[in-house]
Amino acid sequence: MARSGETGVGGEDRRGTKRKSLADAPREDSEDGAAGSGAPEQPRPAAFPPGFSISEIKNKQRRHFMFVRWKQQQRKEKLAAKKKLKKEREALGDKAPPKPVPKTIENQRVYDETIVDPNDEEVAYDEATDEFASHFNRQTSPKILITTSDRPRGRTVRFCEQLSTVIPNSHVYYRRGLALKRIIPQCISRDFTDLIVINEDRKIPNGLVLSHLPHGPTAHFRMSSVRLRKEIKRKGKEPTQHSPEVILNNFTTRLGHSIGRMFASLFPHDPQFIGRQVATFHNQRDYIFFRFHRYLFKSEKKVGIQELGPRFTLKLRSLQKGTFDSKYGEYEWVHKVCIRMSDTS
Repeated sequence: MARSGETGVGGEDRRGTKRKSLADAPREDSEDGAAGSGAPEQPRPAAFPPGFSISEIKNKQRRHFMFVRWKQQQRKEKLAAKKKLKKEREALGDKAPPKPVPKTIENQRVYDETIVDPNDEEVAYDEATDEFASHFNRQTSPKILITTSDRPRGRTVRFCEQLSTVIPNSHVYYRRGLALKRIIPQCISRDFTDLIVINEDRKIPNGLVLSHLPHGPTAHFRMSSVRLRKEIKRKGKEPTQHSPEVILNNFTTRLGHSIGRMFASLFPHDPQFIGRQVATFHNQRDYIFFRFHRYLFKSEKKVGIQELGPRFTLKLRSLQKGTFDSKYGEYEWVHKVCIRMSDTS
């Protein structure tokens, strides 16, 4: 019993002094080694065995620390490989092999069999006899009616007003509870060529119906990522009344040709380049991104763009023949969602 509380002359615990001496031993050895070699101690590189898995470490802090070291090691190895490859290319000069093409989502996609050649005779015949031929033959000029769903909120109304400044010769009318089957005959009698209906859900625009008059077709889009002018950073001044240019990107399939011609028929054939305004419909992975810009000529060689707004994204849900008819309409294309049911039995 006396040994358990036994202390030395200075009142220190023998076991405590033993622990201290053991703890100080490696430190003295390292200091002696550093003093003897005369060089500062170099940080040890993070060397991981081939079969090492960080996920096997149970301690969370230790696992995070080892993961950070592993990422640093990977970054250093990648940078060293880039420097080595750059020196080899400089040494070879013109005999250096061509740079590899980076892998992207676009160039790794499976080839779409519905992509058509714009110079194909069948495509040219279809475009010459479709519903938009009168517009592209300059026989009619576009006149657009823009309306909303019943009882629109302020954000949807402001979006329609800003959209009317983008599309020339467009007019905004309130719905007033009328059905589309009653609105379409009135539009045809007043020489409107297209009807745009903006739908909303929970005070946010979420849908767009575009119907070409008088014989269709009618497209239904899901709308998302709507940004008004005041919500766009570094926006330009209000757009002018000049007719903008229209840019259609990646509308290369048969369905894309129809949708692209439908968007192009909303704008006059002859843009007014003095206004320096351009409307872009960019199709990427079946999403249509709309942007409205103005050219800024900084010098004779440098040209910039300034976004005017609004901006939004469209996703095609269906394409219907003729004008809007939800009950007896004939659909050319409908977006189908594949749902895989798991076998729980």
